[in-house]
Amino acid sequence: MATVFPPLIKDDSVSLLTRGYGFGAHIWRRASRGARSVPMRLLGDKALLVRGAEGVDLFYDESRVIRHGAMPAIVQSTLFGNGSVHSLDGDDHRHRKATFIDVAYDDAQVDRLLPLFEREWRREREAWLSGGRRTAYDAAVGVFGRASMTWAGLPGTAGAKTRWSSRLAQVVDGFGVPYSPEYLLAVANRRWSDRHSQRLIEAMRSGTIDADEGTALSEWAWHRDREGNLLPPRLAGRELQNSIRPMIAVARFVAFAAKELHDRPEWRQRIAEEAEERGTVINGPLATAFAQEIRRTAPFVPMLPGWATTDIELDGARVPAGGRVVLDILGTDTDDRSWERADEFRPERFIGIDDYEALPAFIPHGGADPATGHRCPGEKLAIAGLASAIATLSDPRLMILDSGLGVNRRRLPTKPASGGRVRAEGAPARCPFHGS
Repeated sequence: MATVFPPLIKDDSVSLLTRGYGFGAHIWRRASRGARSVPMRLLGDKALLVRGAEGVDLFYDESRVIRHGAMPAIVQSTLFGNGSVHSLDGDDHRHRKATFIDVAYDDAQVDRLLPLFEREWRREREAWLSGGRRTAYDAAVGVFGRASMTWAGLPGTAGAKTRWSSRLAQVVDGFGVPYSPEYLLAVANRRWSDRHSQRLIEAMRSGTIDADEGTALSEWAWHRDREGNLLPPRLAGRELQNSIRPMIAVARFVAFAAKELHDRPEWRQRIAEEAEERGTVINGPLATAFAQEIRRTAPFVPMLPGWATTDIELDGARVPAGGRVVLDILGTDTDDRSWERADEFRPERFIGIDDYEALPAFIPHGGADPATGHRCPGEKLAIAGLASAIATLSDPRLMILDSGLGVNRRRLPTKPASGGRVRAEGAPARCPFHGS
């Protein structure tokens, strides 16, 4: 039986912009319950939306699906940068990815970053206890930015690192709203960041600045392509950004964590007791389980695109070579055939789960093997950073305010509107007419 695609006049691209994170659920209404694939139209092309372990296996099979050129140009150029690892496939992708593995995935690299998280969150907690009014999101942007830039070997004061972190956070915030002035600001911040990171690479190569071997700055300054050539400084600088910006993007998860902790005081108390007993906000099992459930239920993007290199069939639906294959990230992370009580927020499902990469339907940072596929090699860093934020926000001396915790799920990417307002317990509220 032939697969029926919607006519061109009923292209689904506009629906993606208007429905955001609800797009996948809207498309799946066309298919039978539990279906693994459904045809649609995207940017004029025949496309197949896929989900579940079967969809993950298909999407990351490079003999059938490639990523090069699949990401819309306005996203690729703004968020990742042209020519970056995200646009590569095959041997070129694996060669470039190997440096990301060395920089971010190795356990020794993770261990280098953990005490920086501890130090920075301790400072933010003390600032809140002293009357500070930063949101959980804004605090996390600064914490993750300063920590990851120091870890990456970048020079500069804490203030300079915080300012660049805010620029990179805005790039993340604005890349998905091309209809908004925020997108133009994201383009401007991307250009500034490209110039700045290029200067860092050039200064490293000229000997004007130095960084320890194994740090992201050193590795990208001296990275060579498969032909043995150094990357152009602008491209090397983009990959340097791609080593630190994803950690800053985790601040969006922190905003969701603030909301969920506010709504679940029993979990907040358990995590606070765990941090007190362990004497650290790093790697607490309960905080980590909570972090994983945040990532499952609030993924950064709802889906990822690829190109079919051959005629493809999945679960009775077909897409021809040259069509699009789109992996439903949110639909896979919340697939009721893959998860028990998939629609409920239940951190306990991750307690005792050490090898999260072995969960085929858990793909908030992409799927497949980190070394050979497109799974983010910084996922360990993201989990550790998010867990440290959750443990900090669970401190009983802090409170998370009720206001501004609503989420606009039509916007890409999204977060609770306020970012999670945090105050010292017992701190007086401001006049409602002049801010909270």
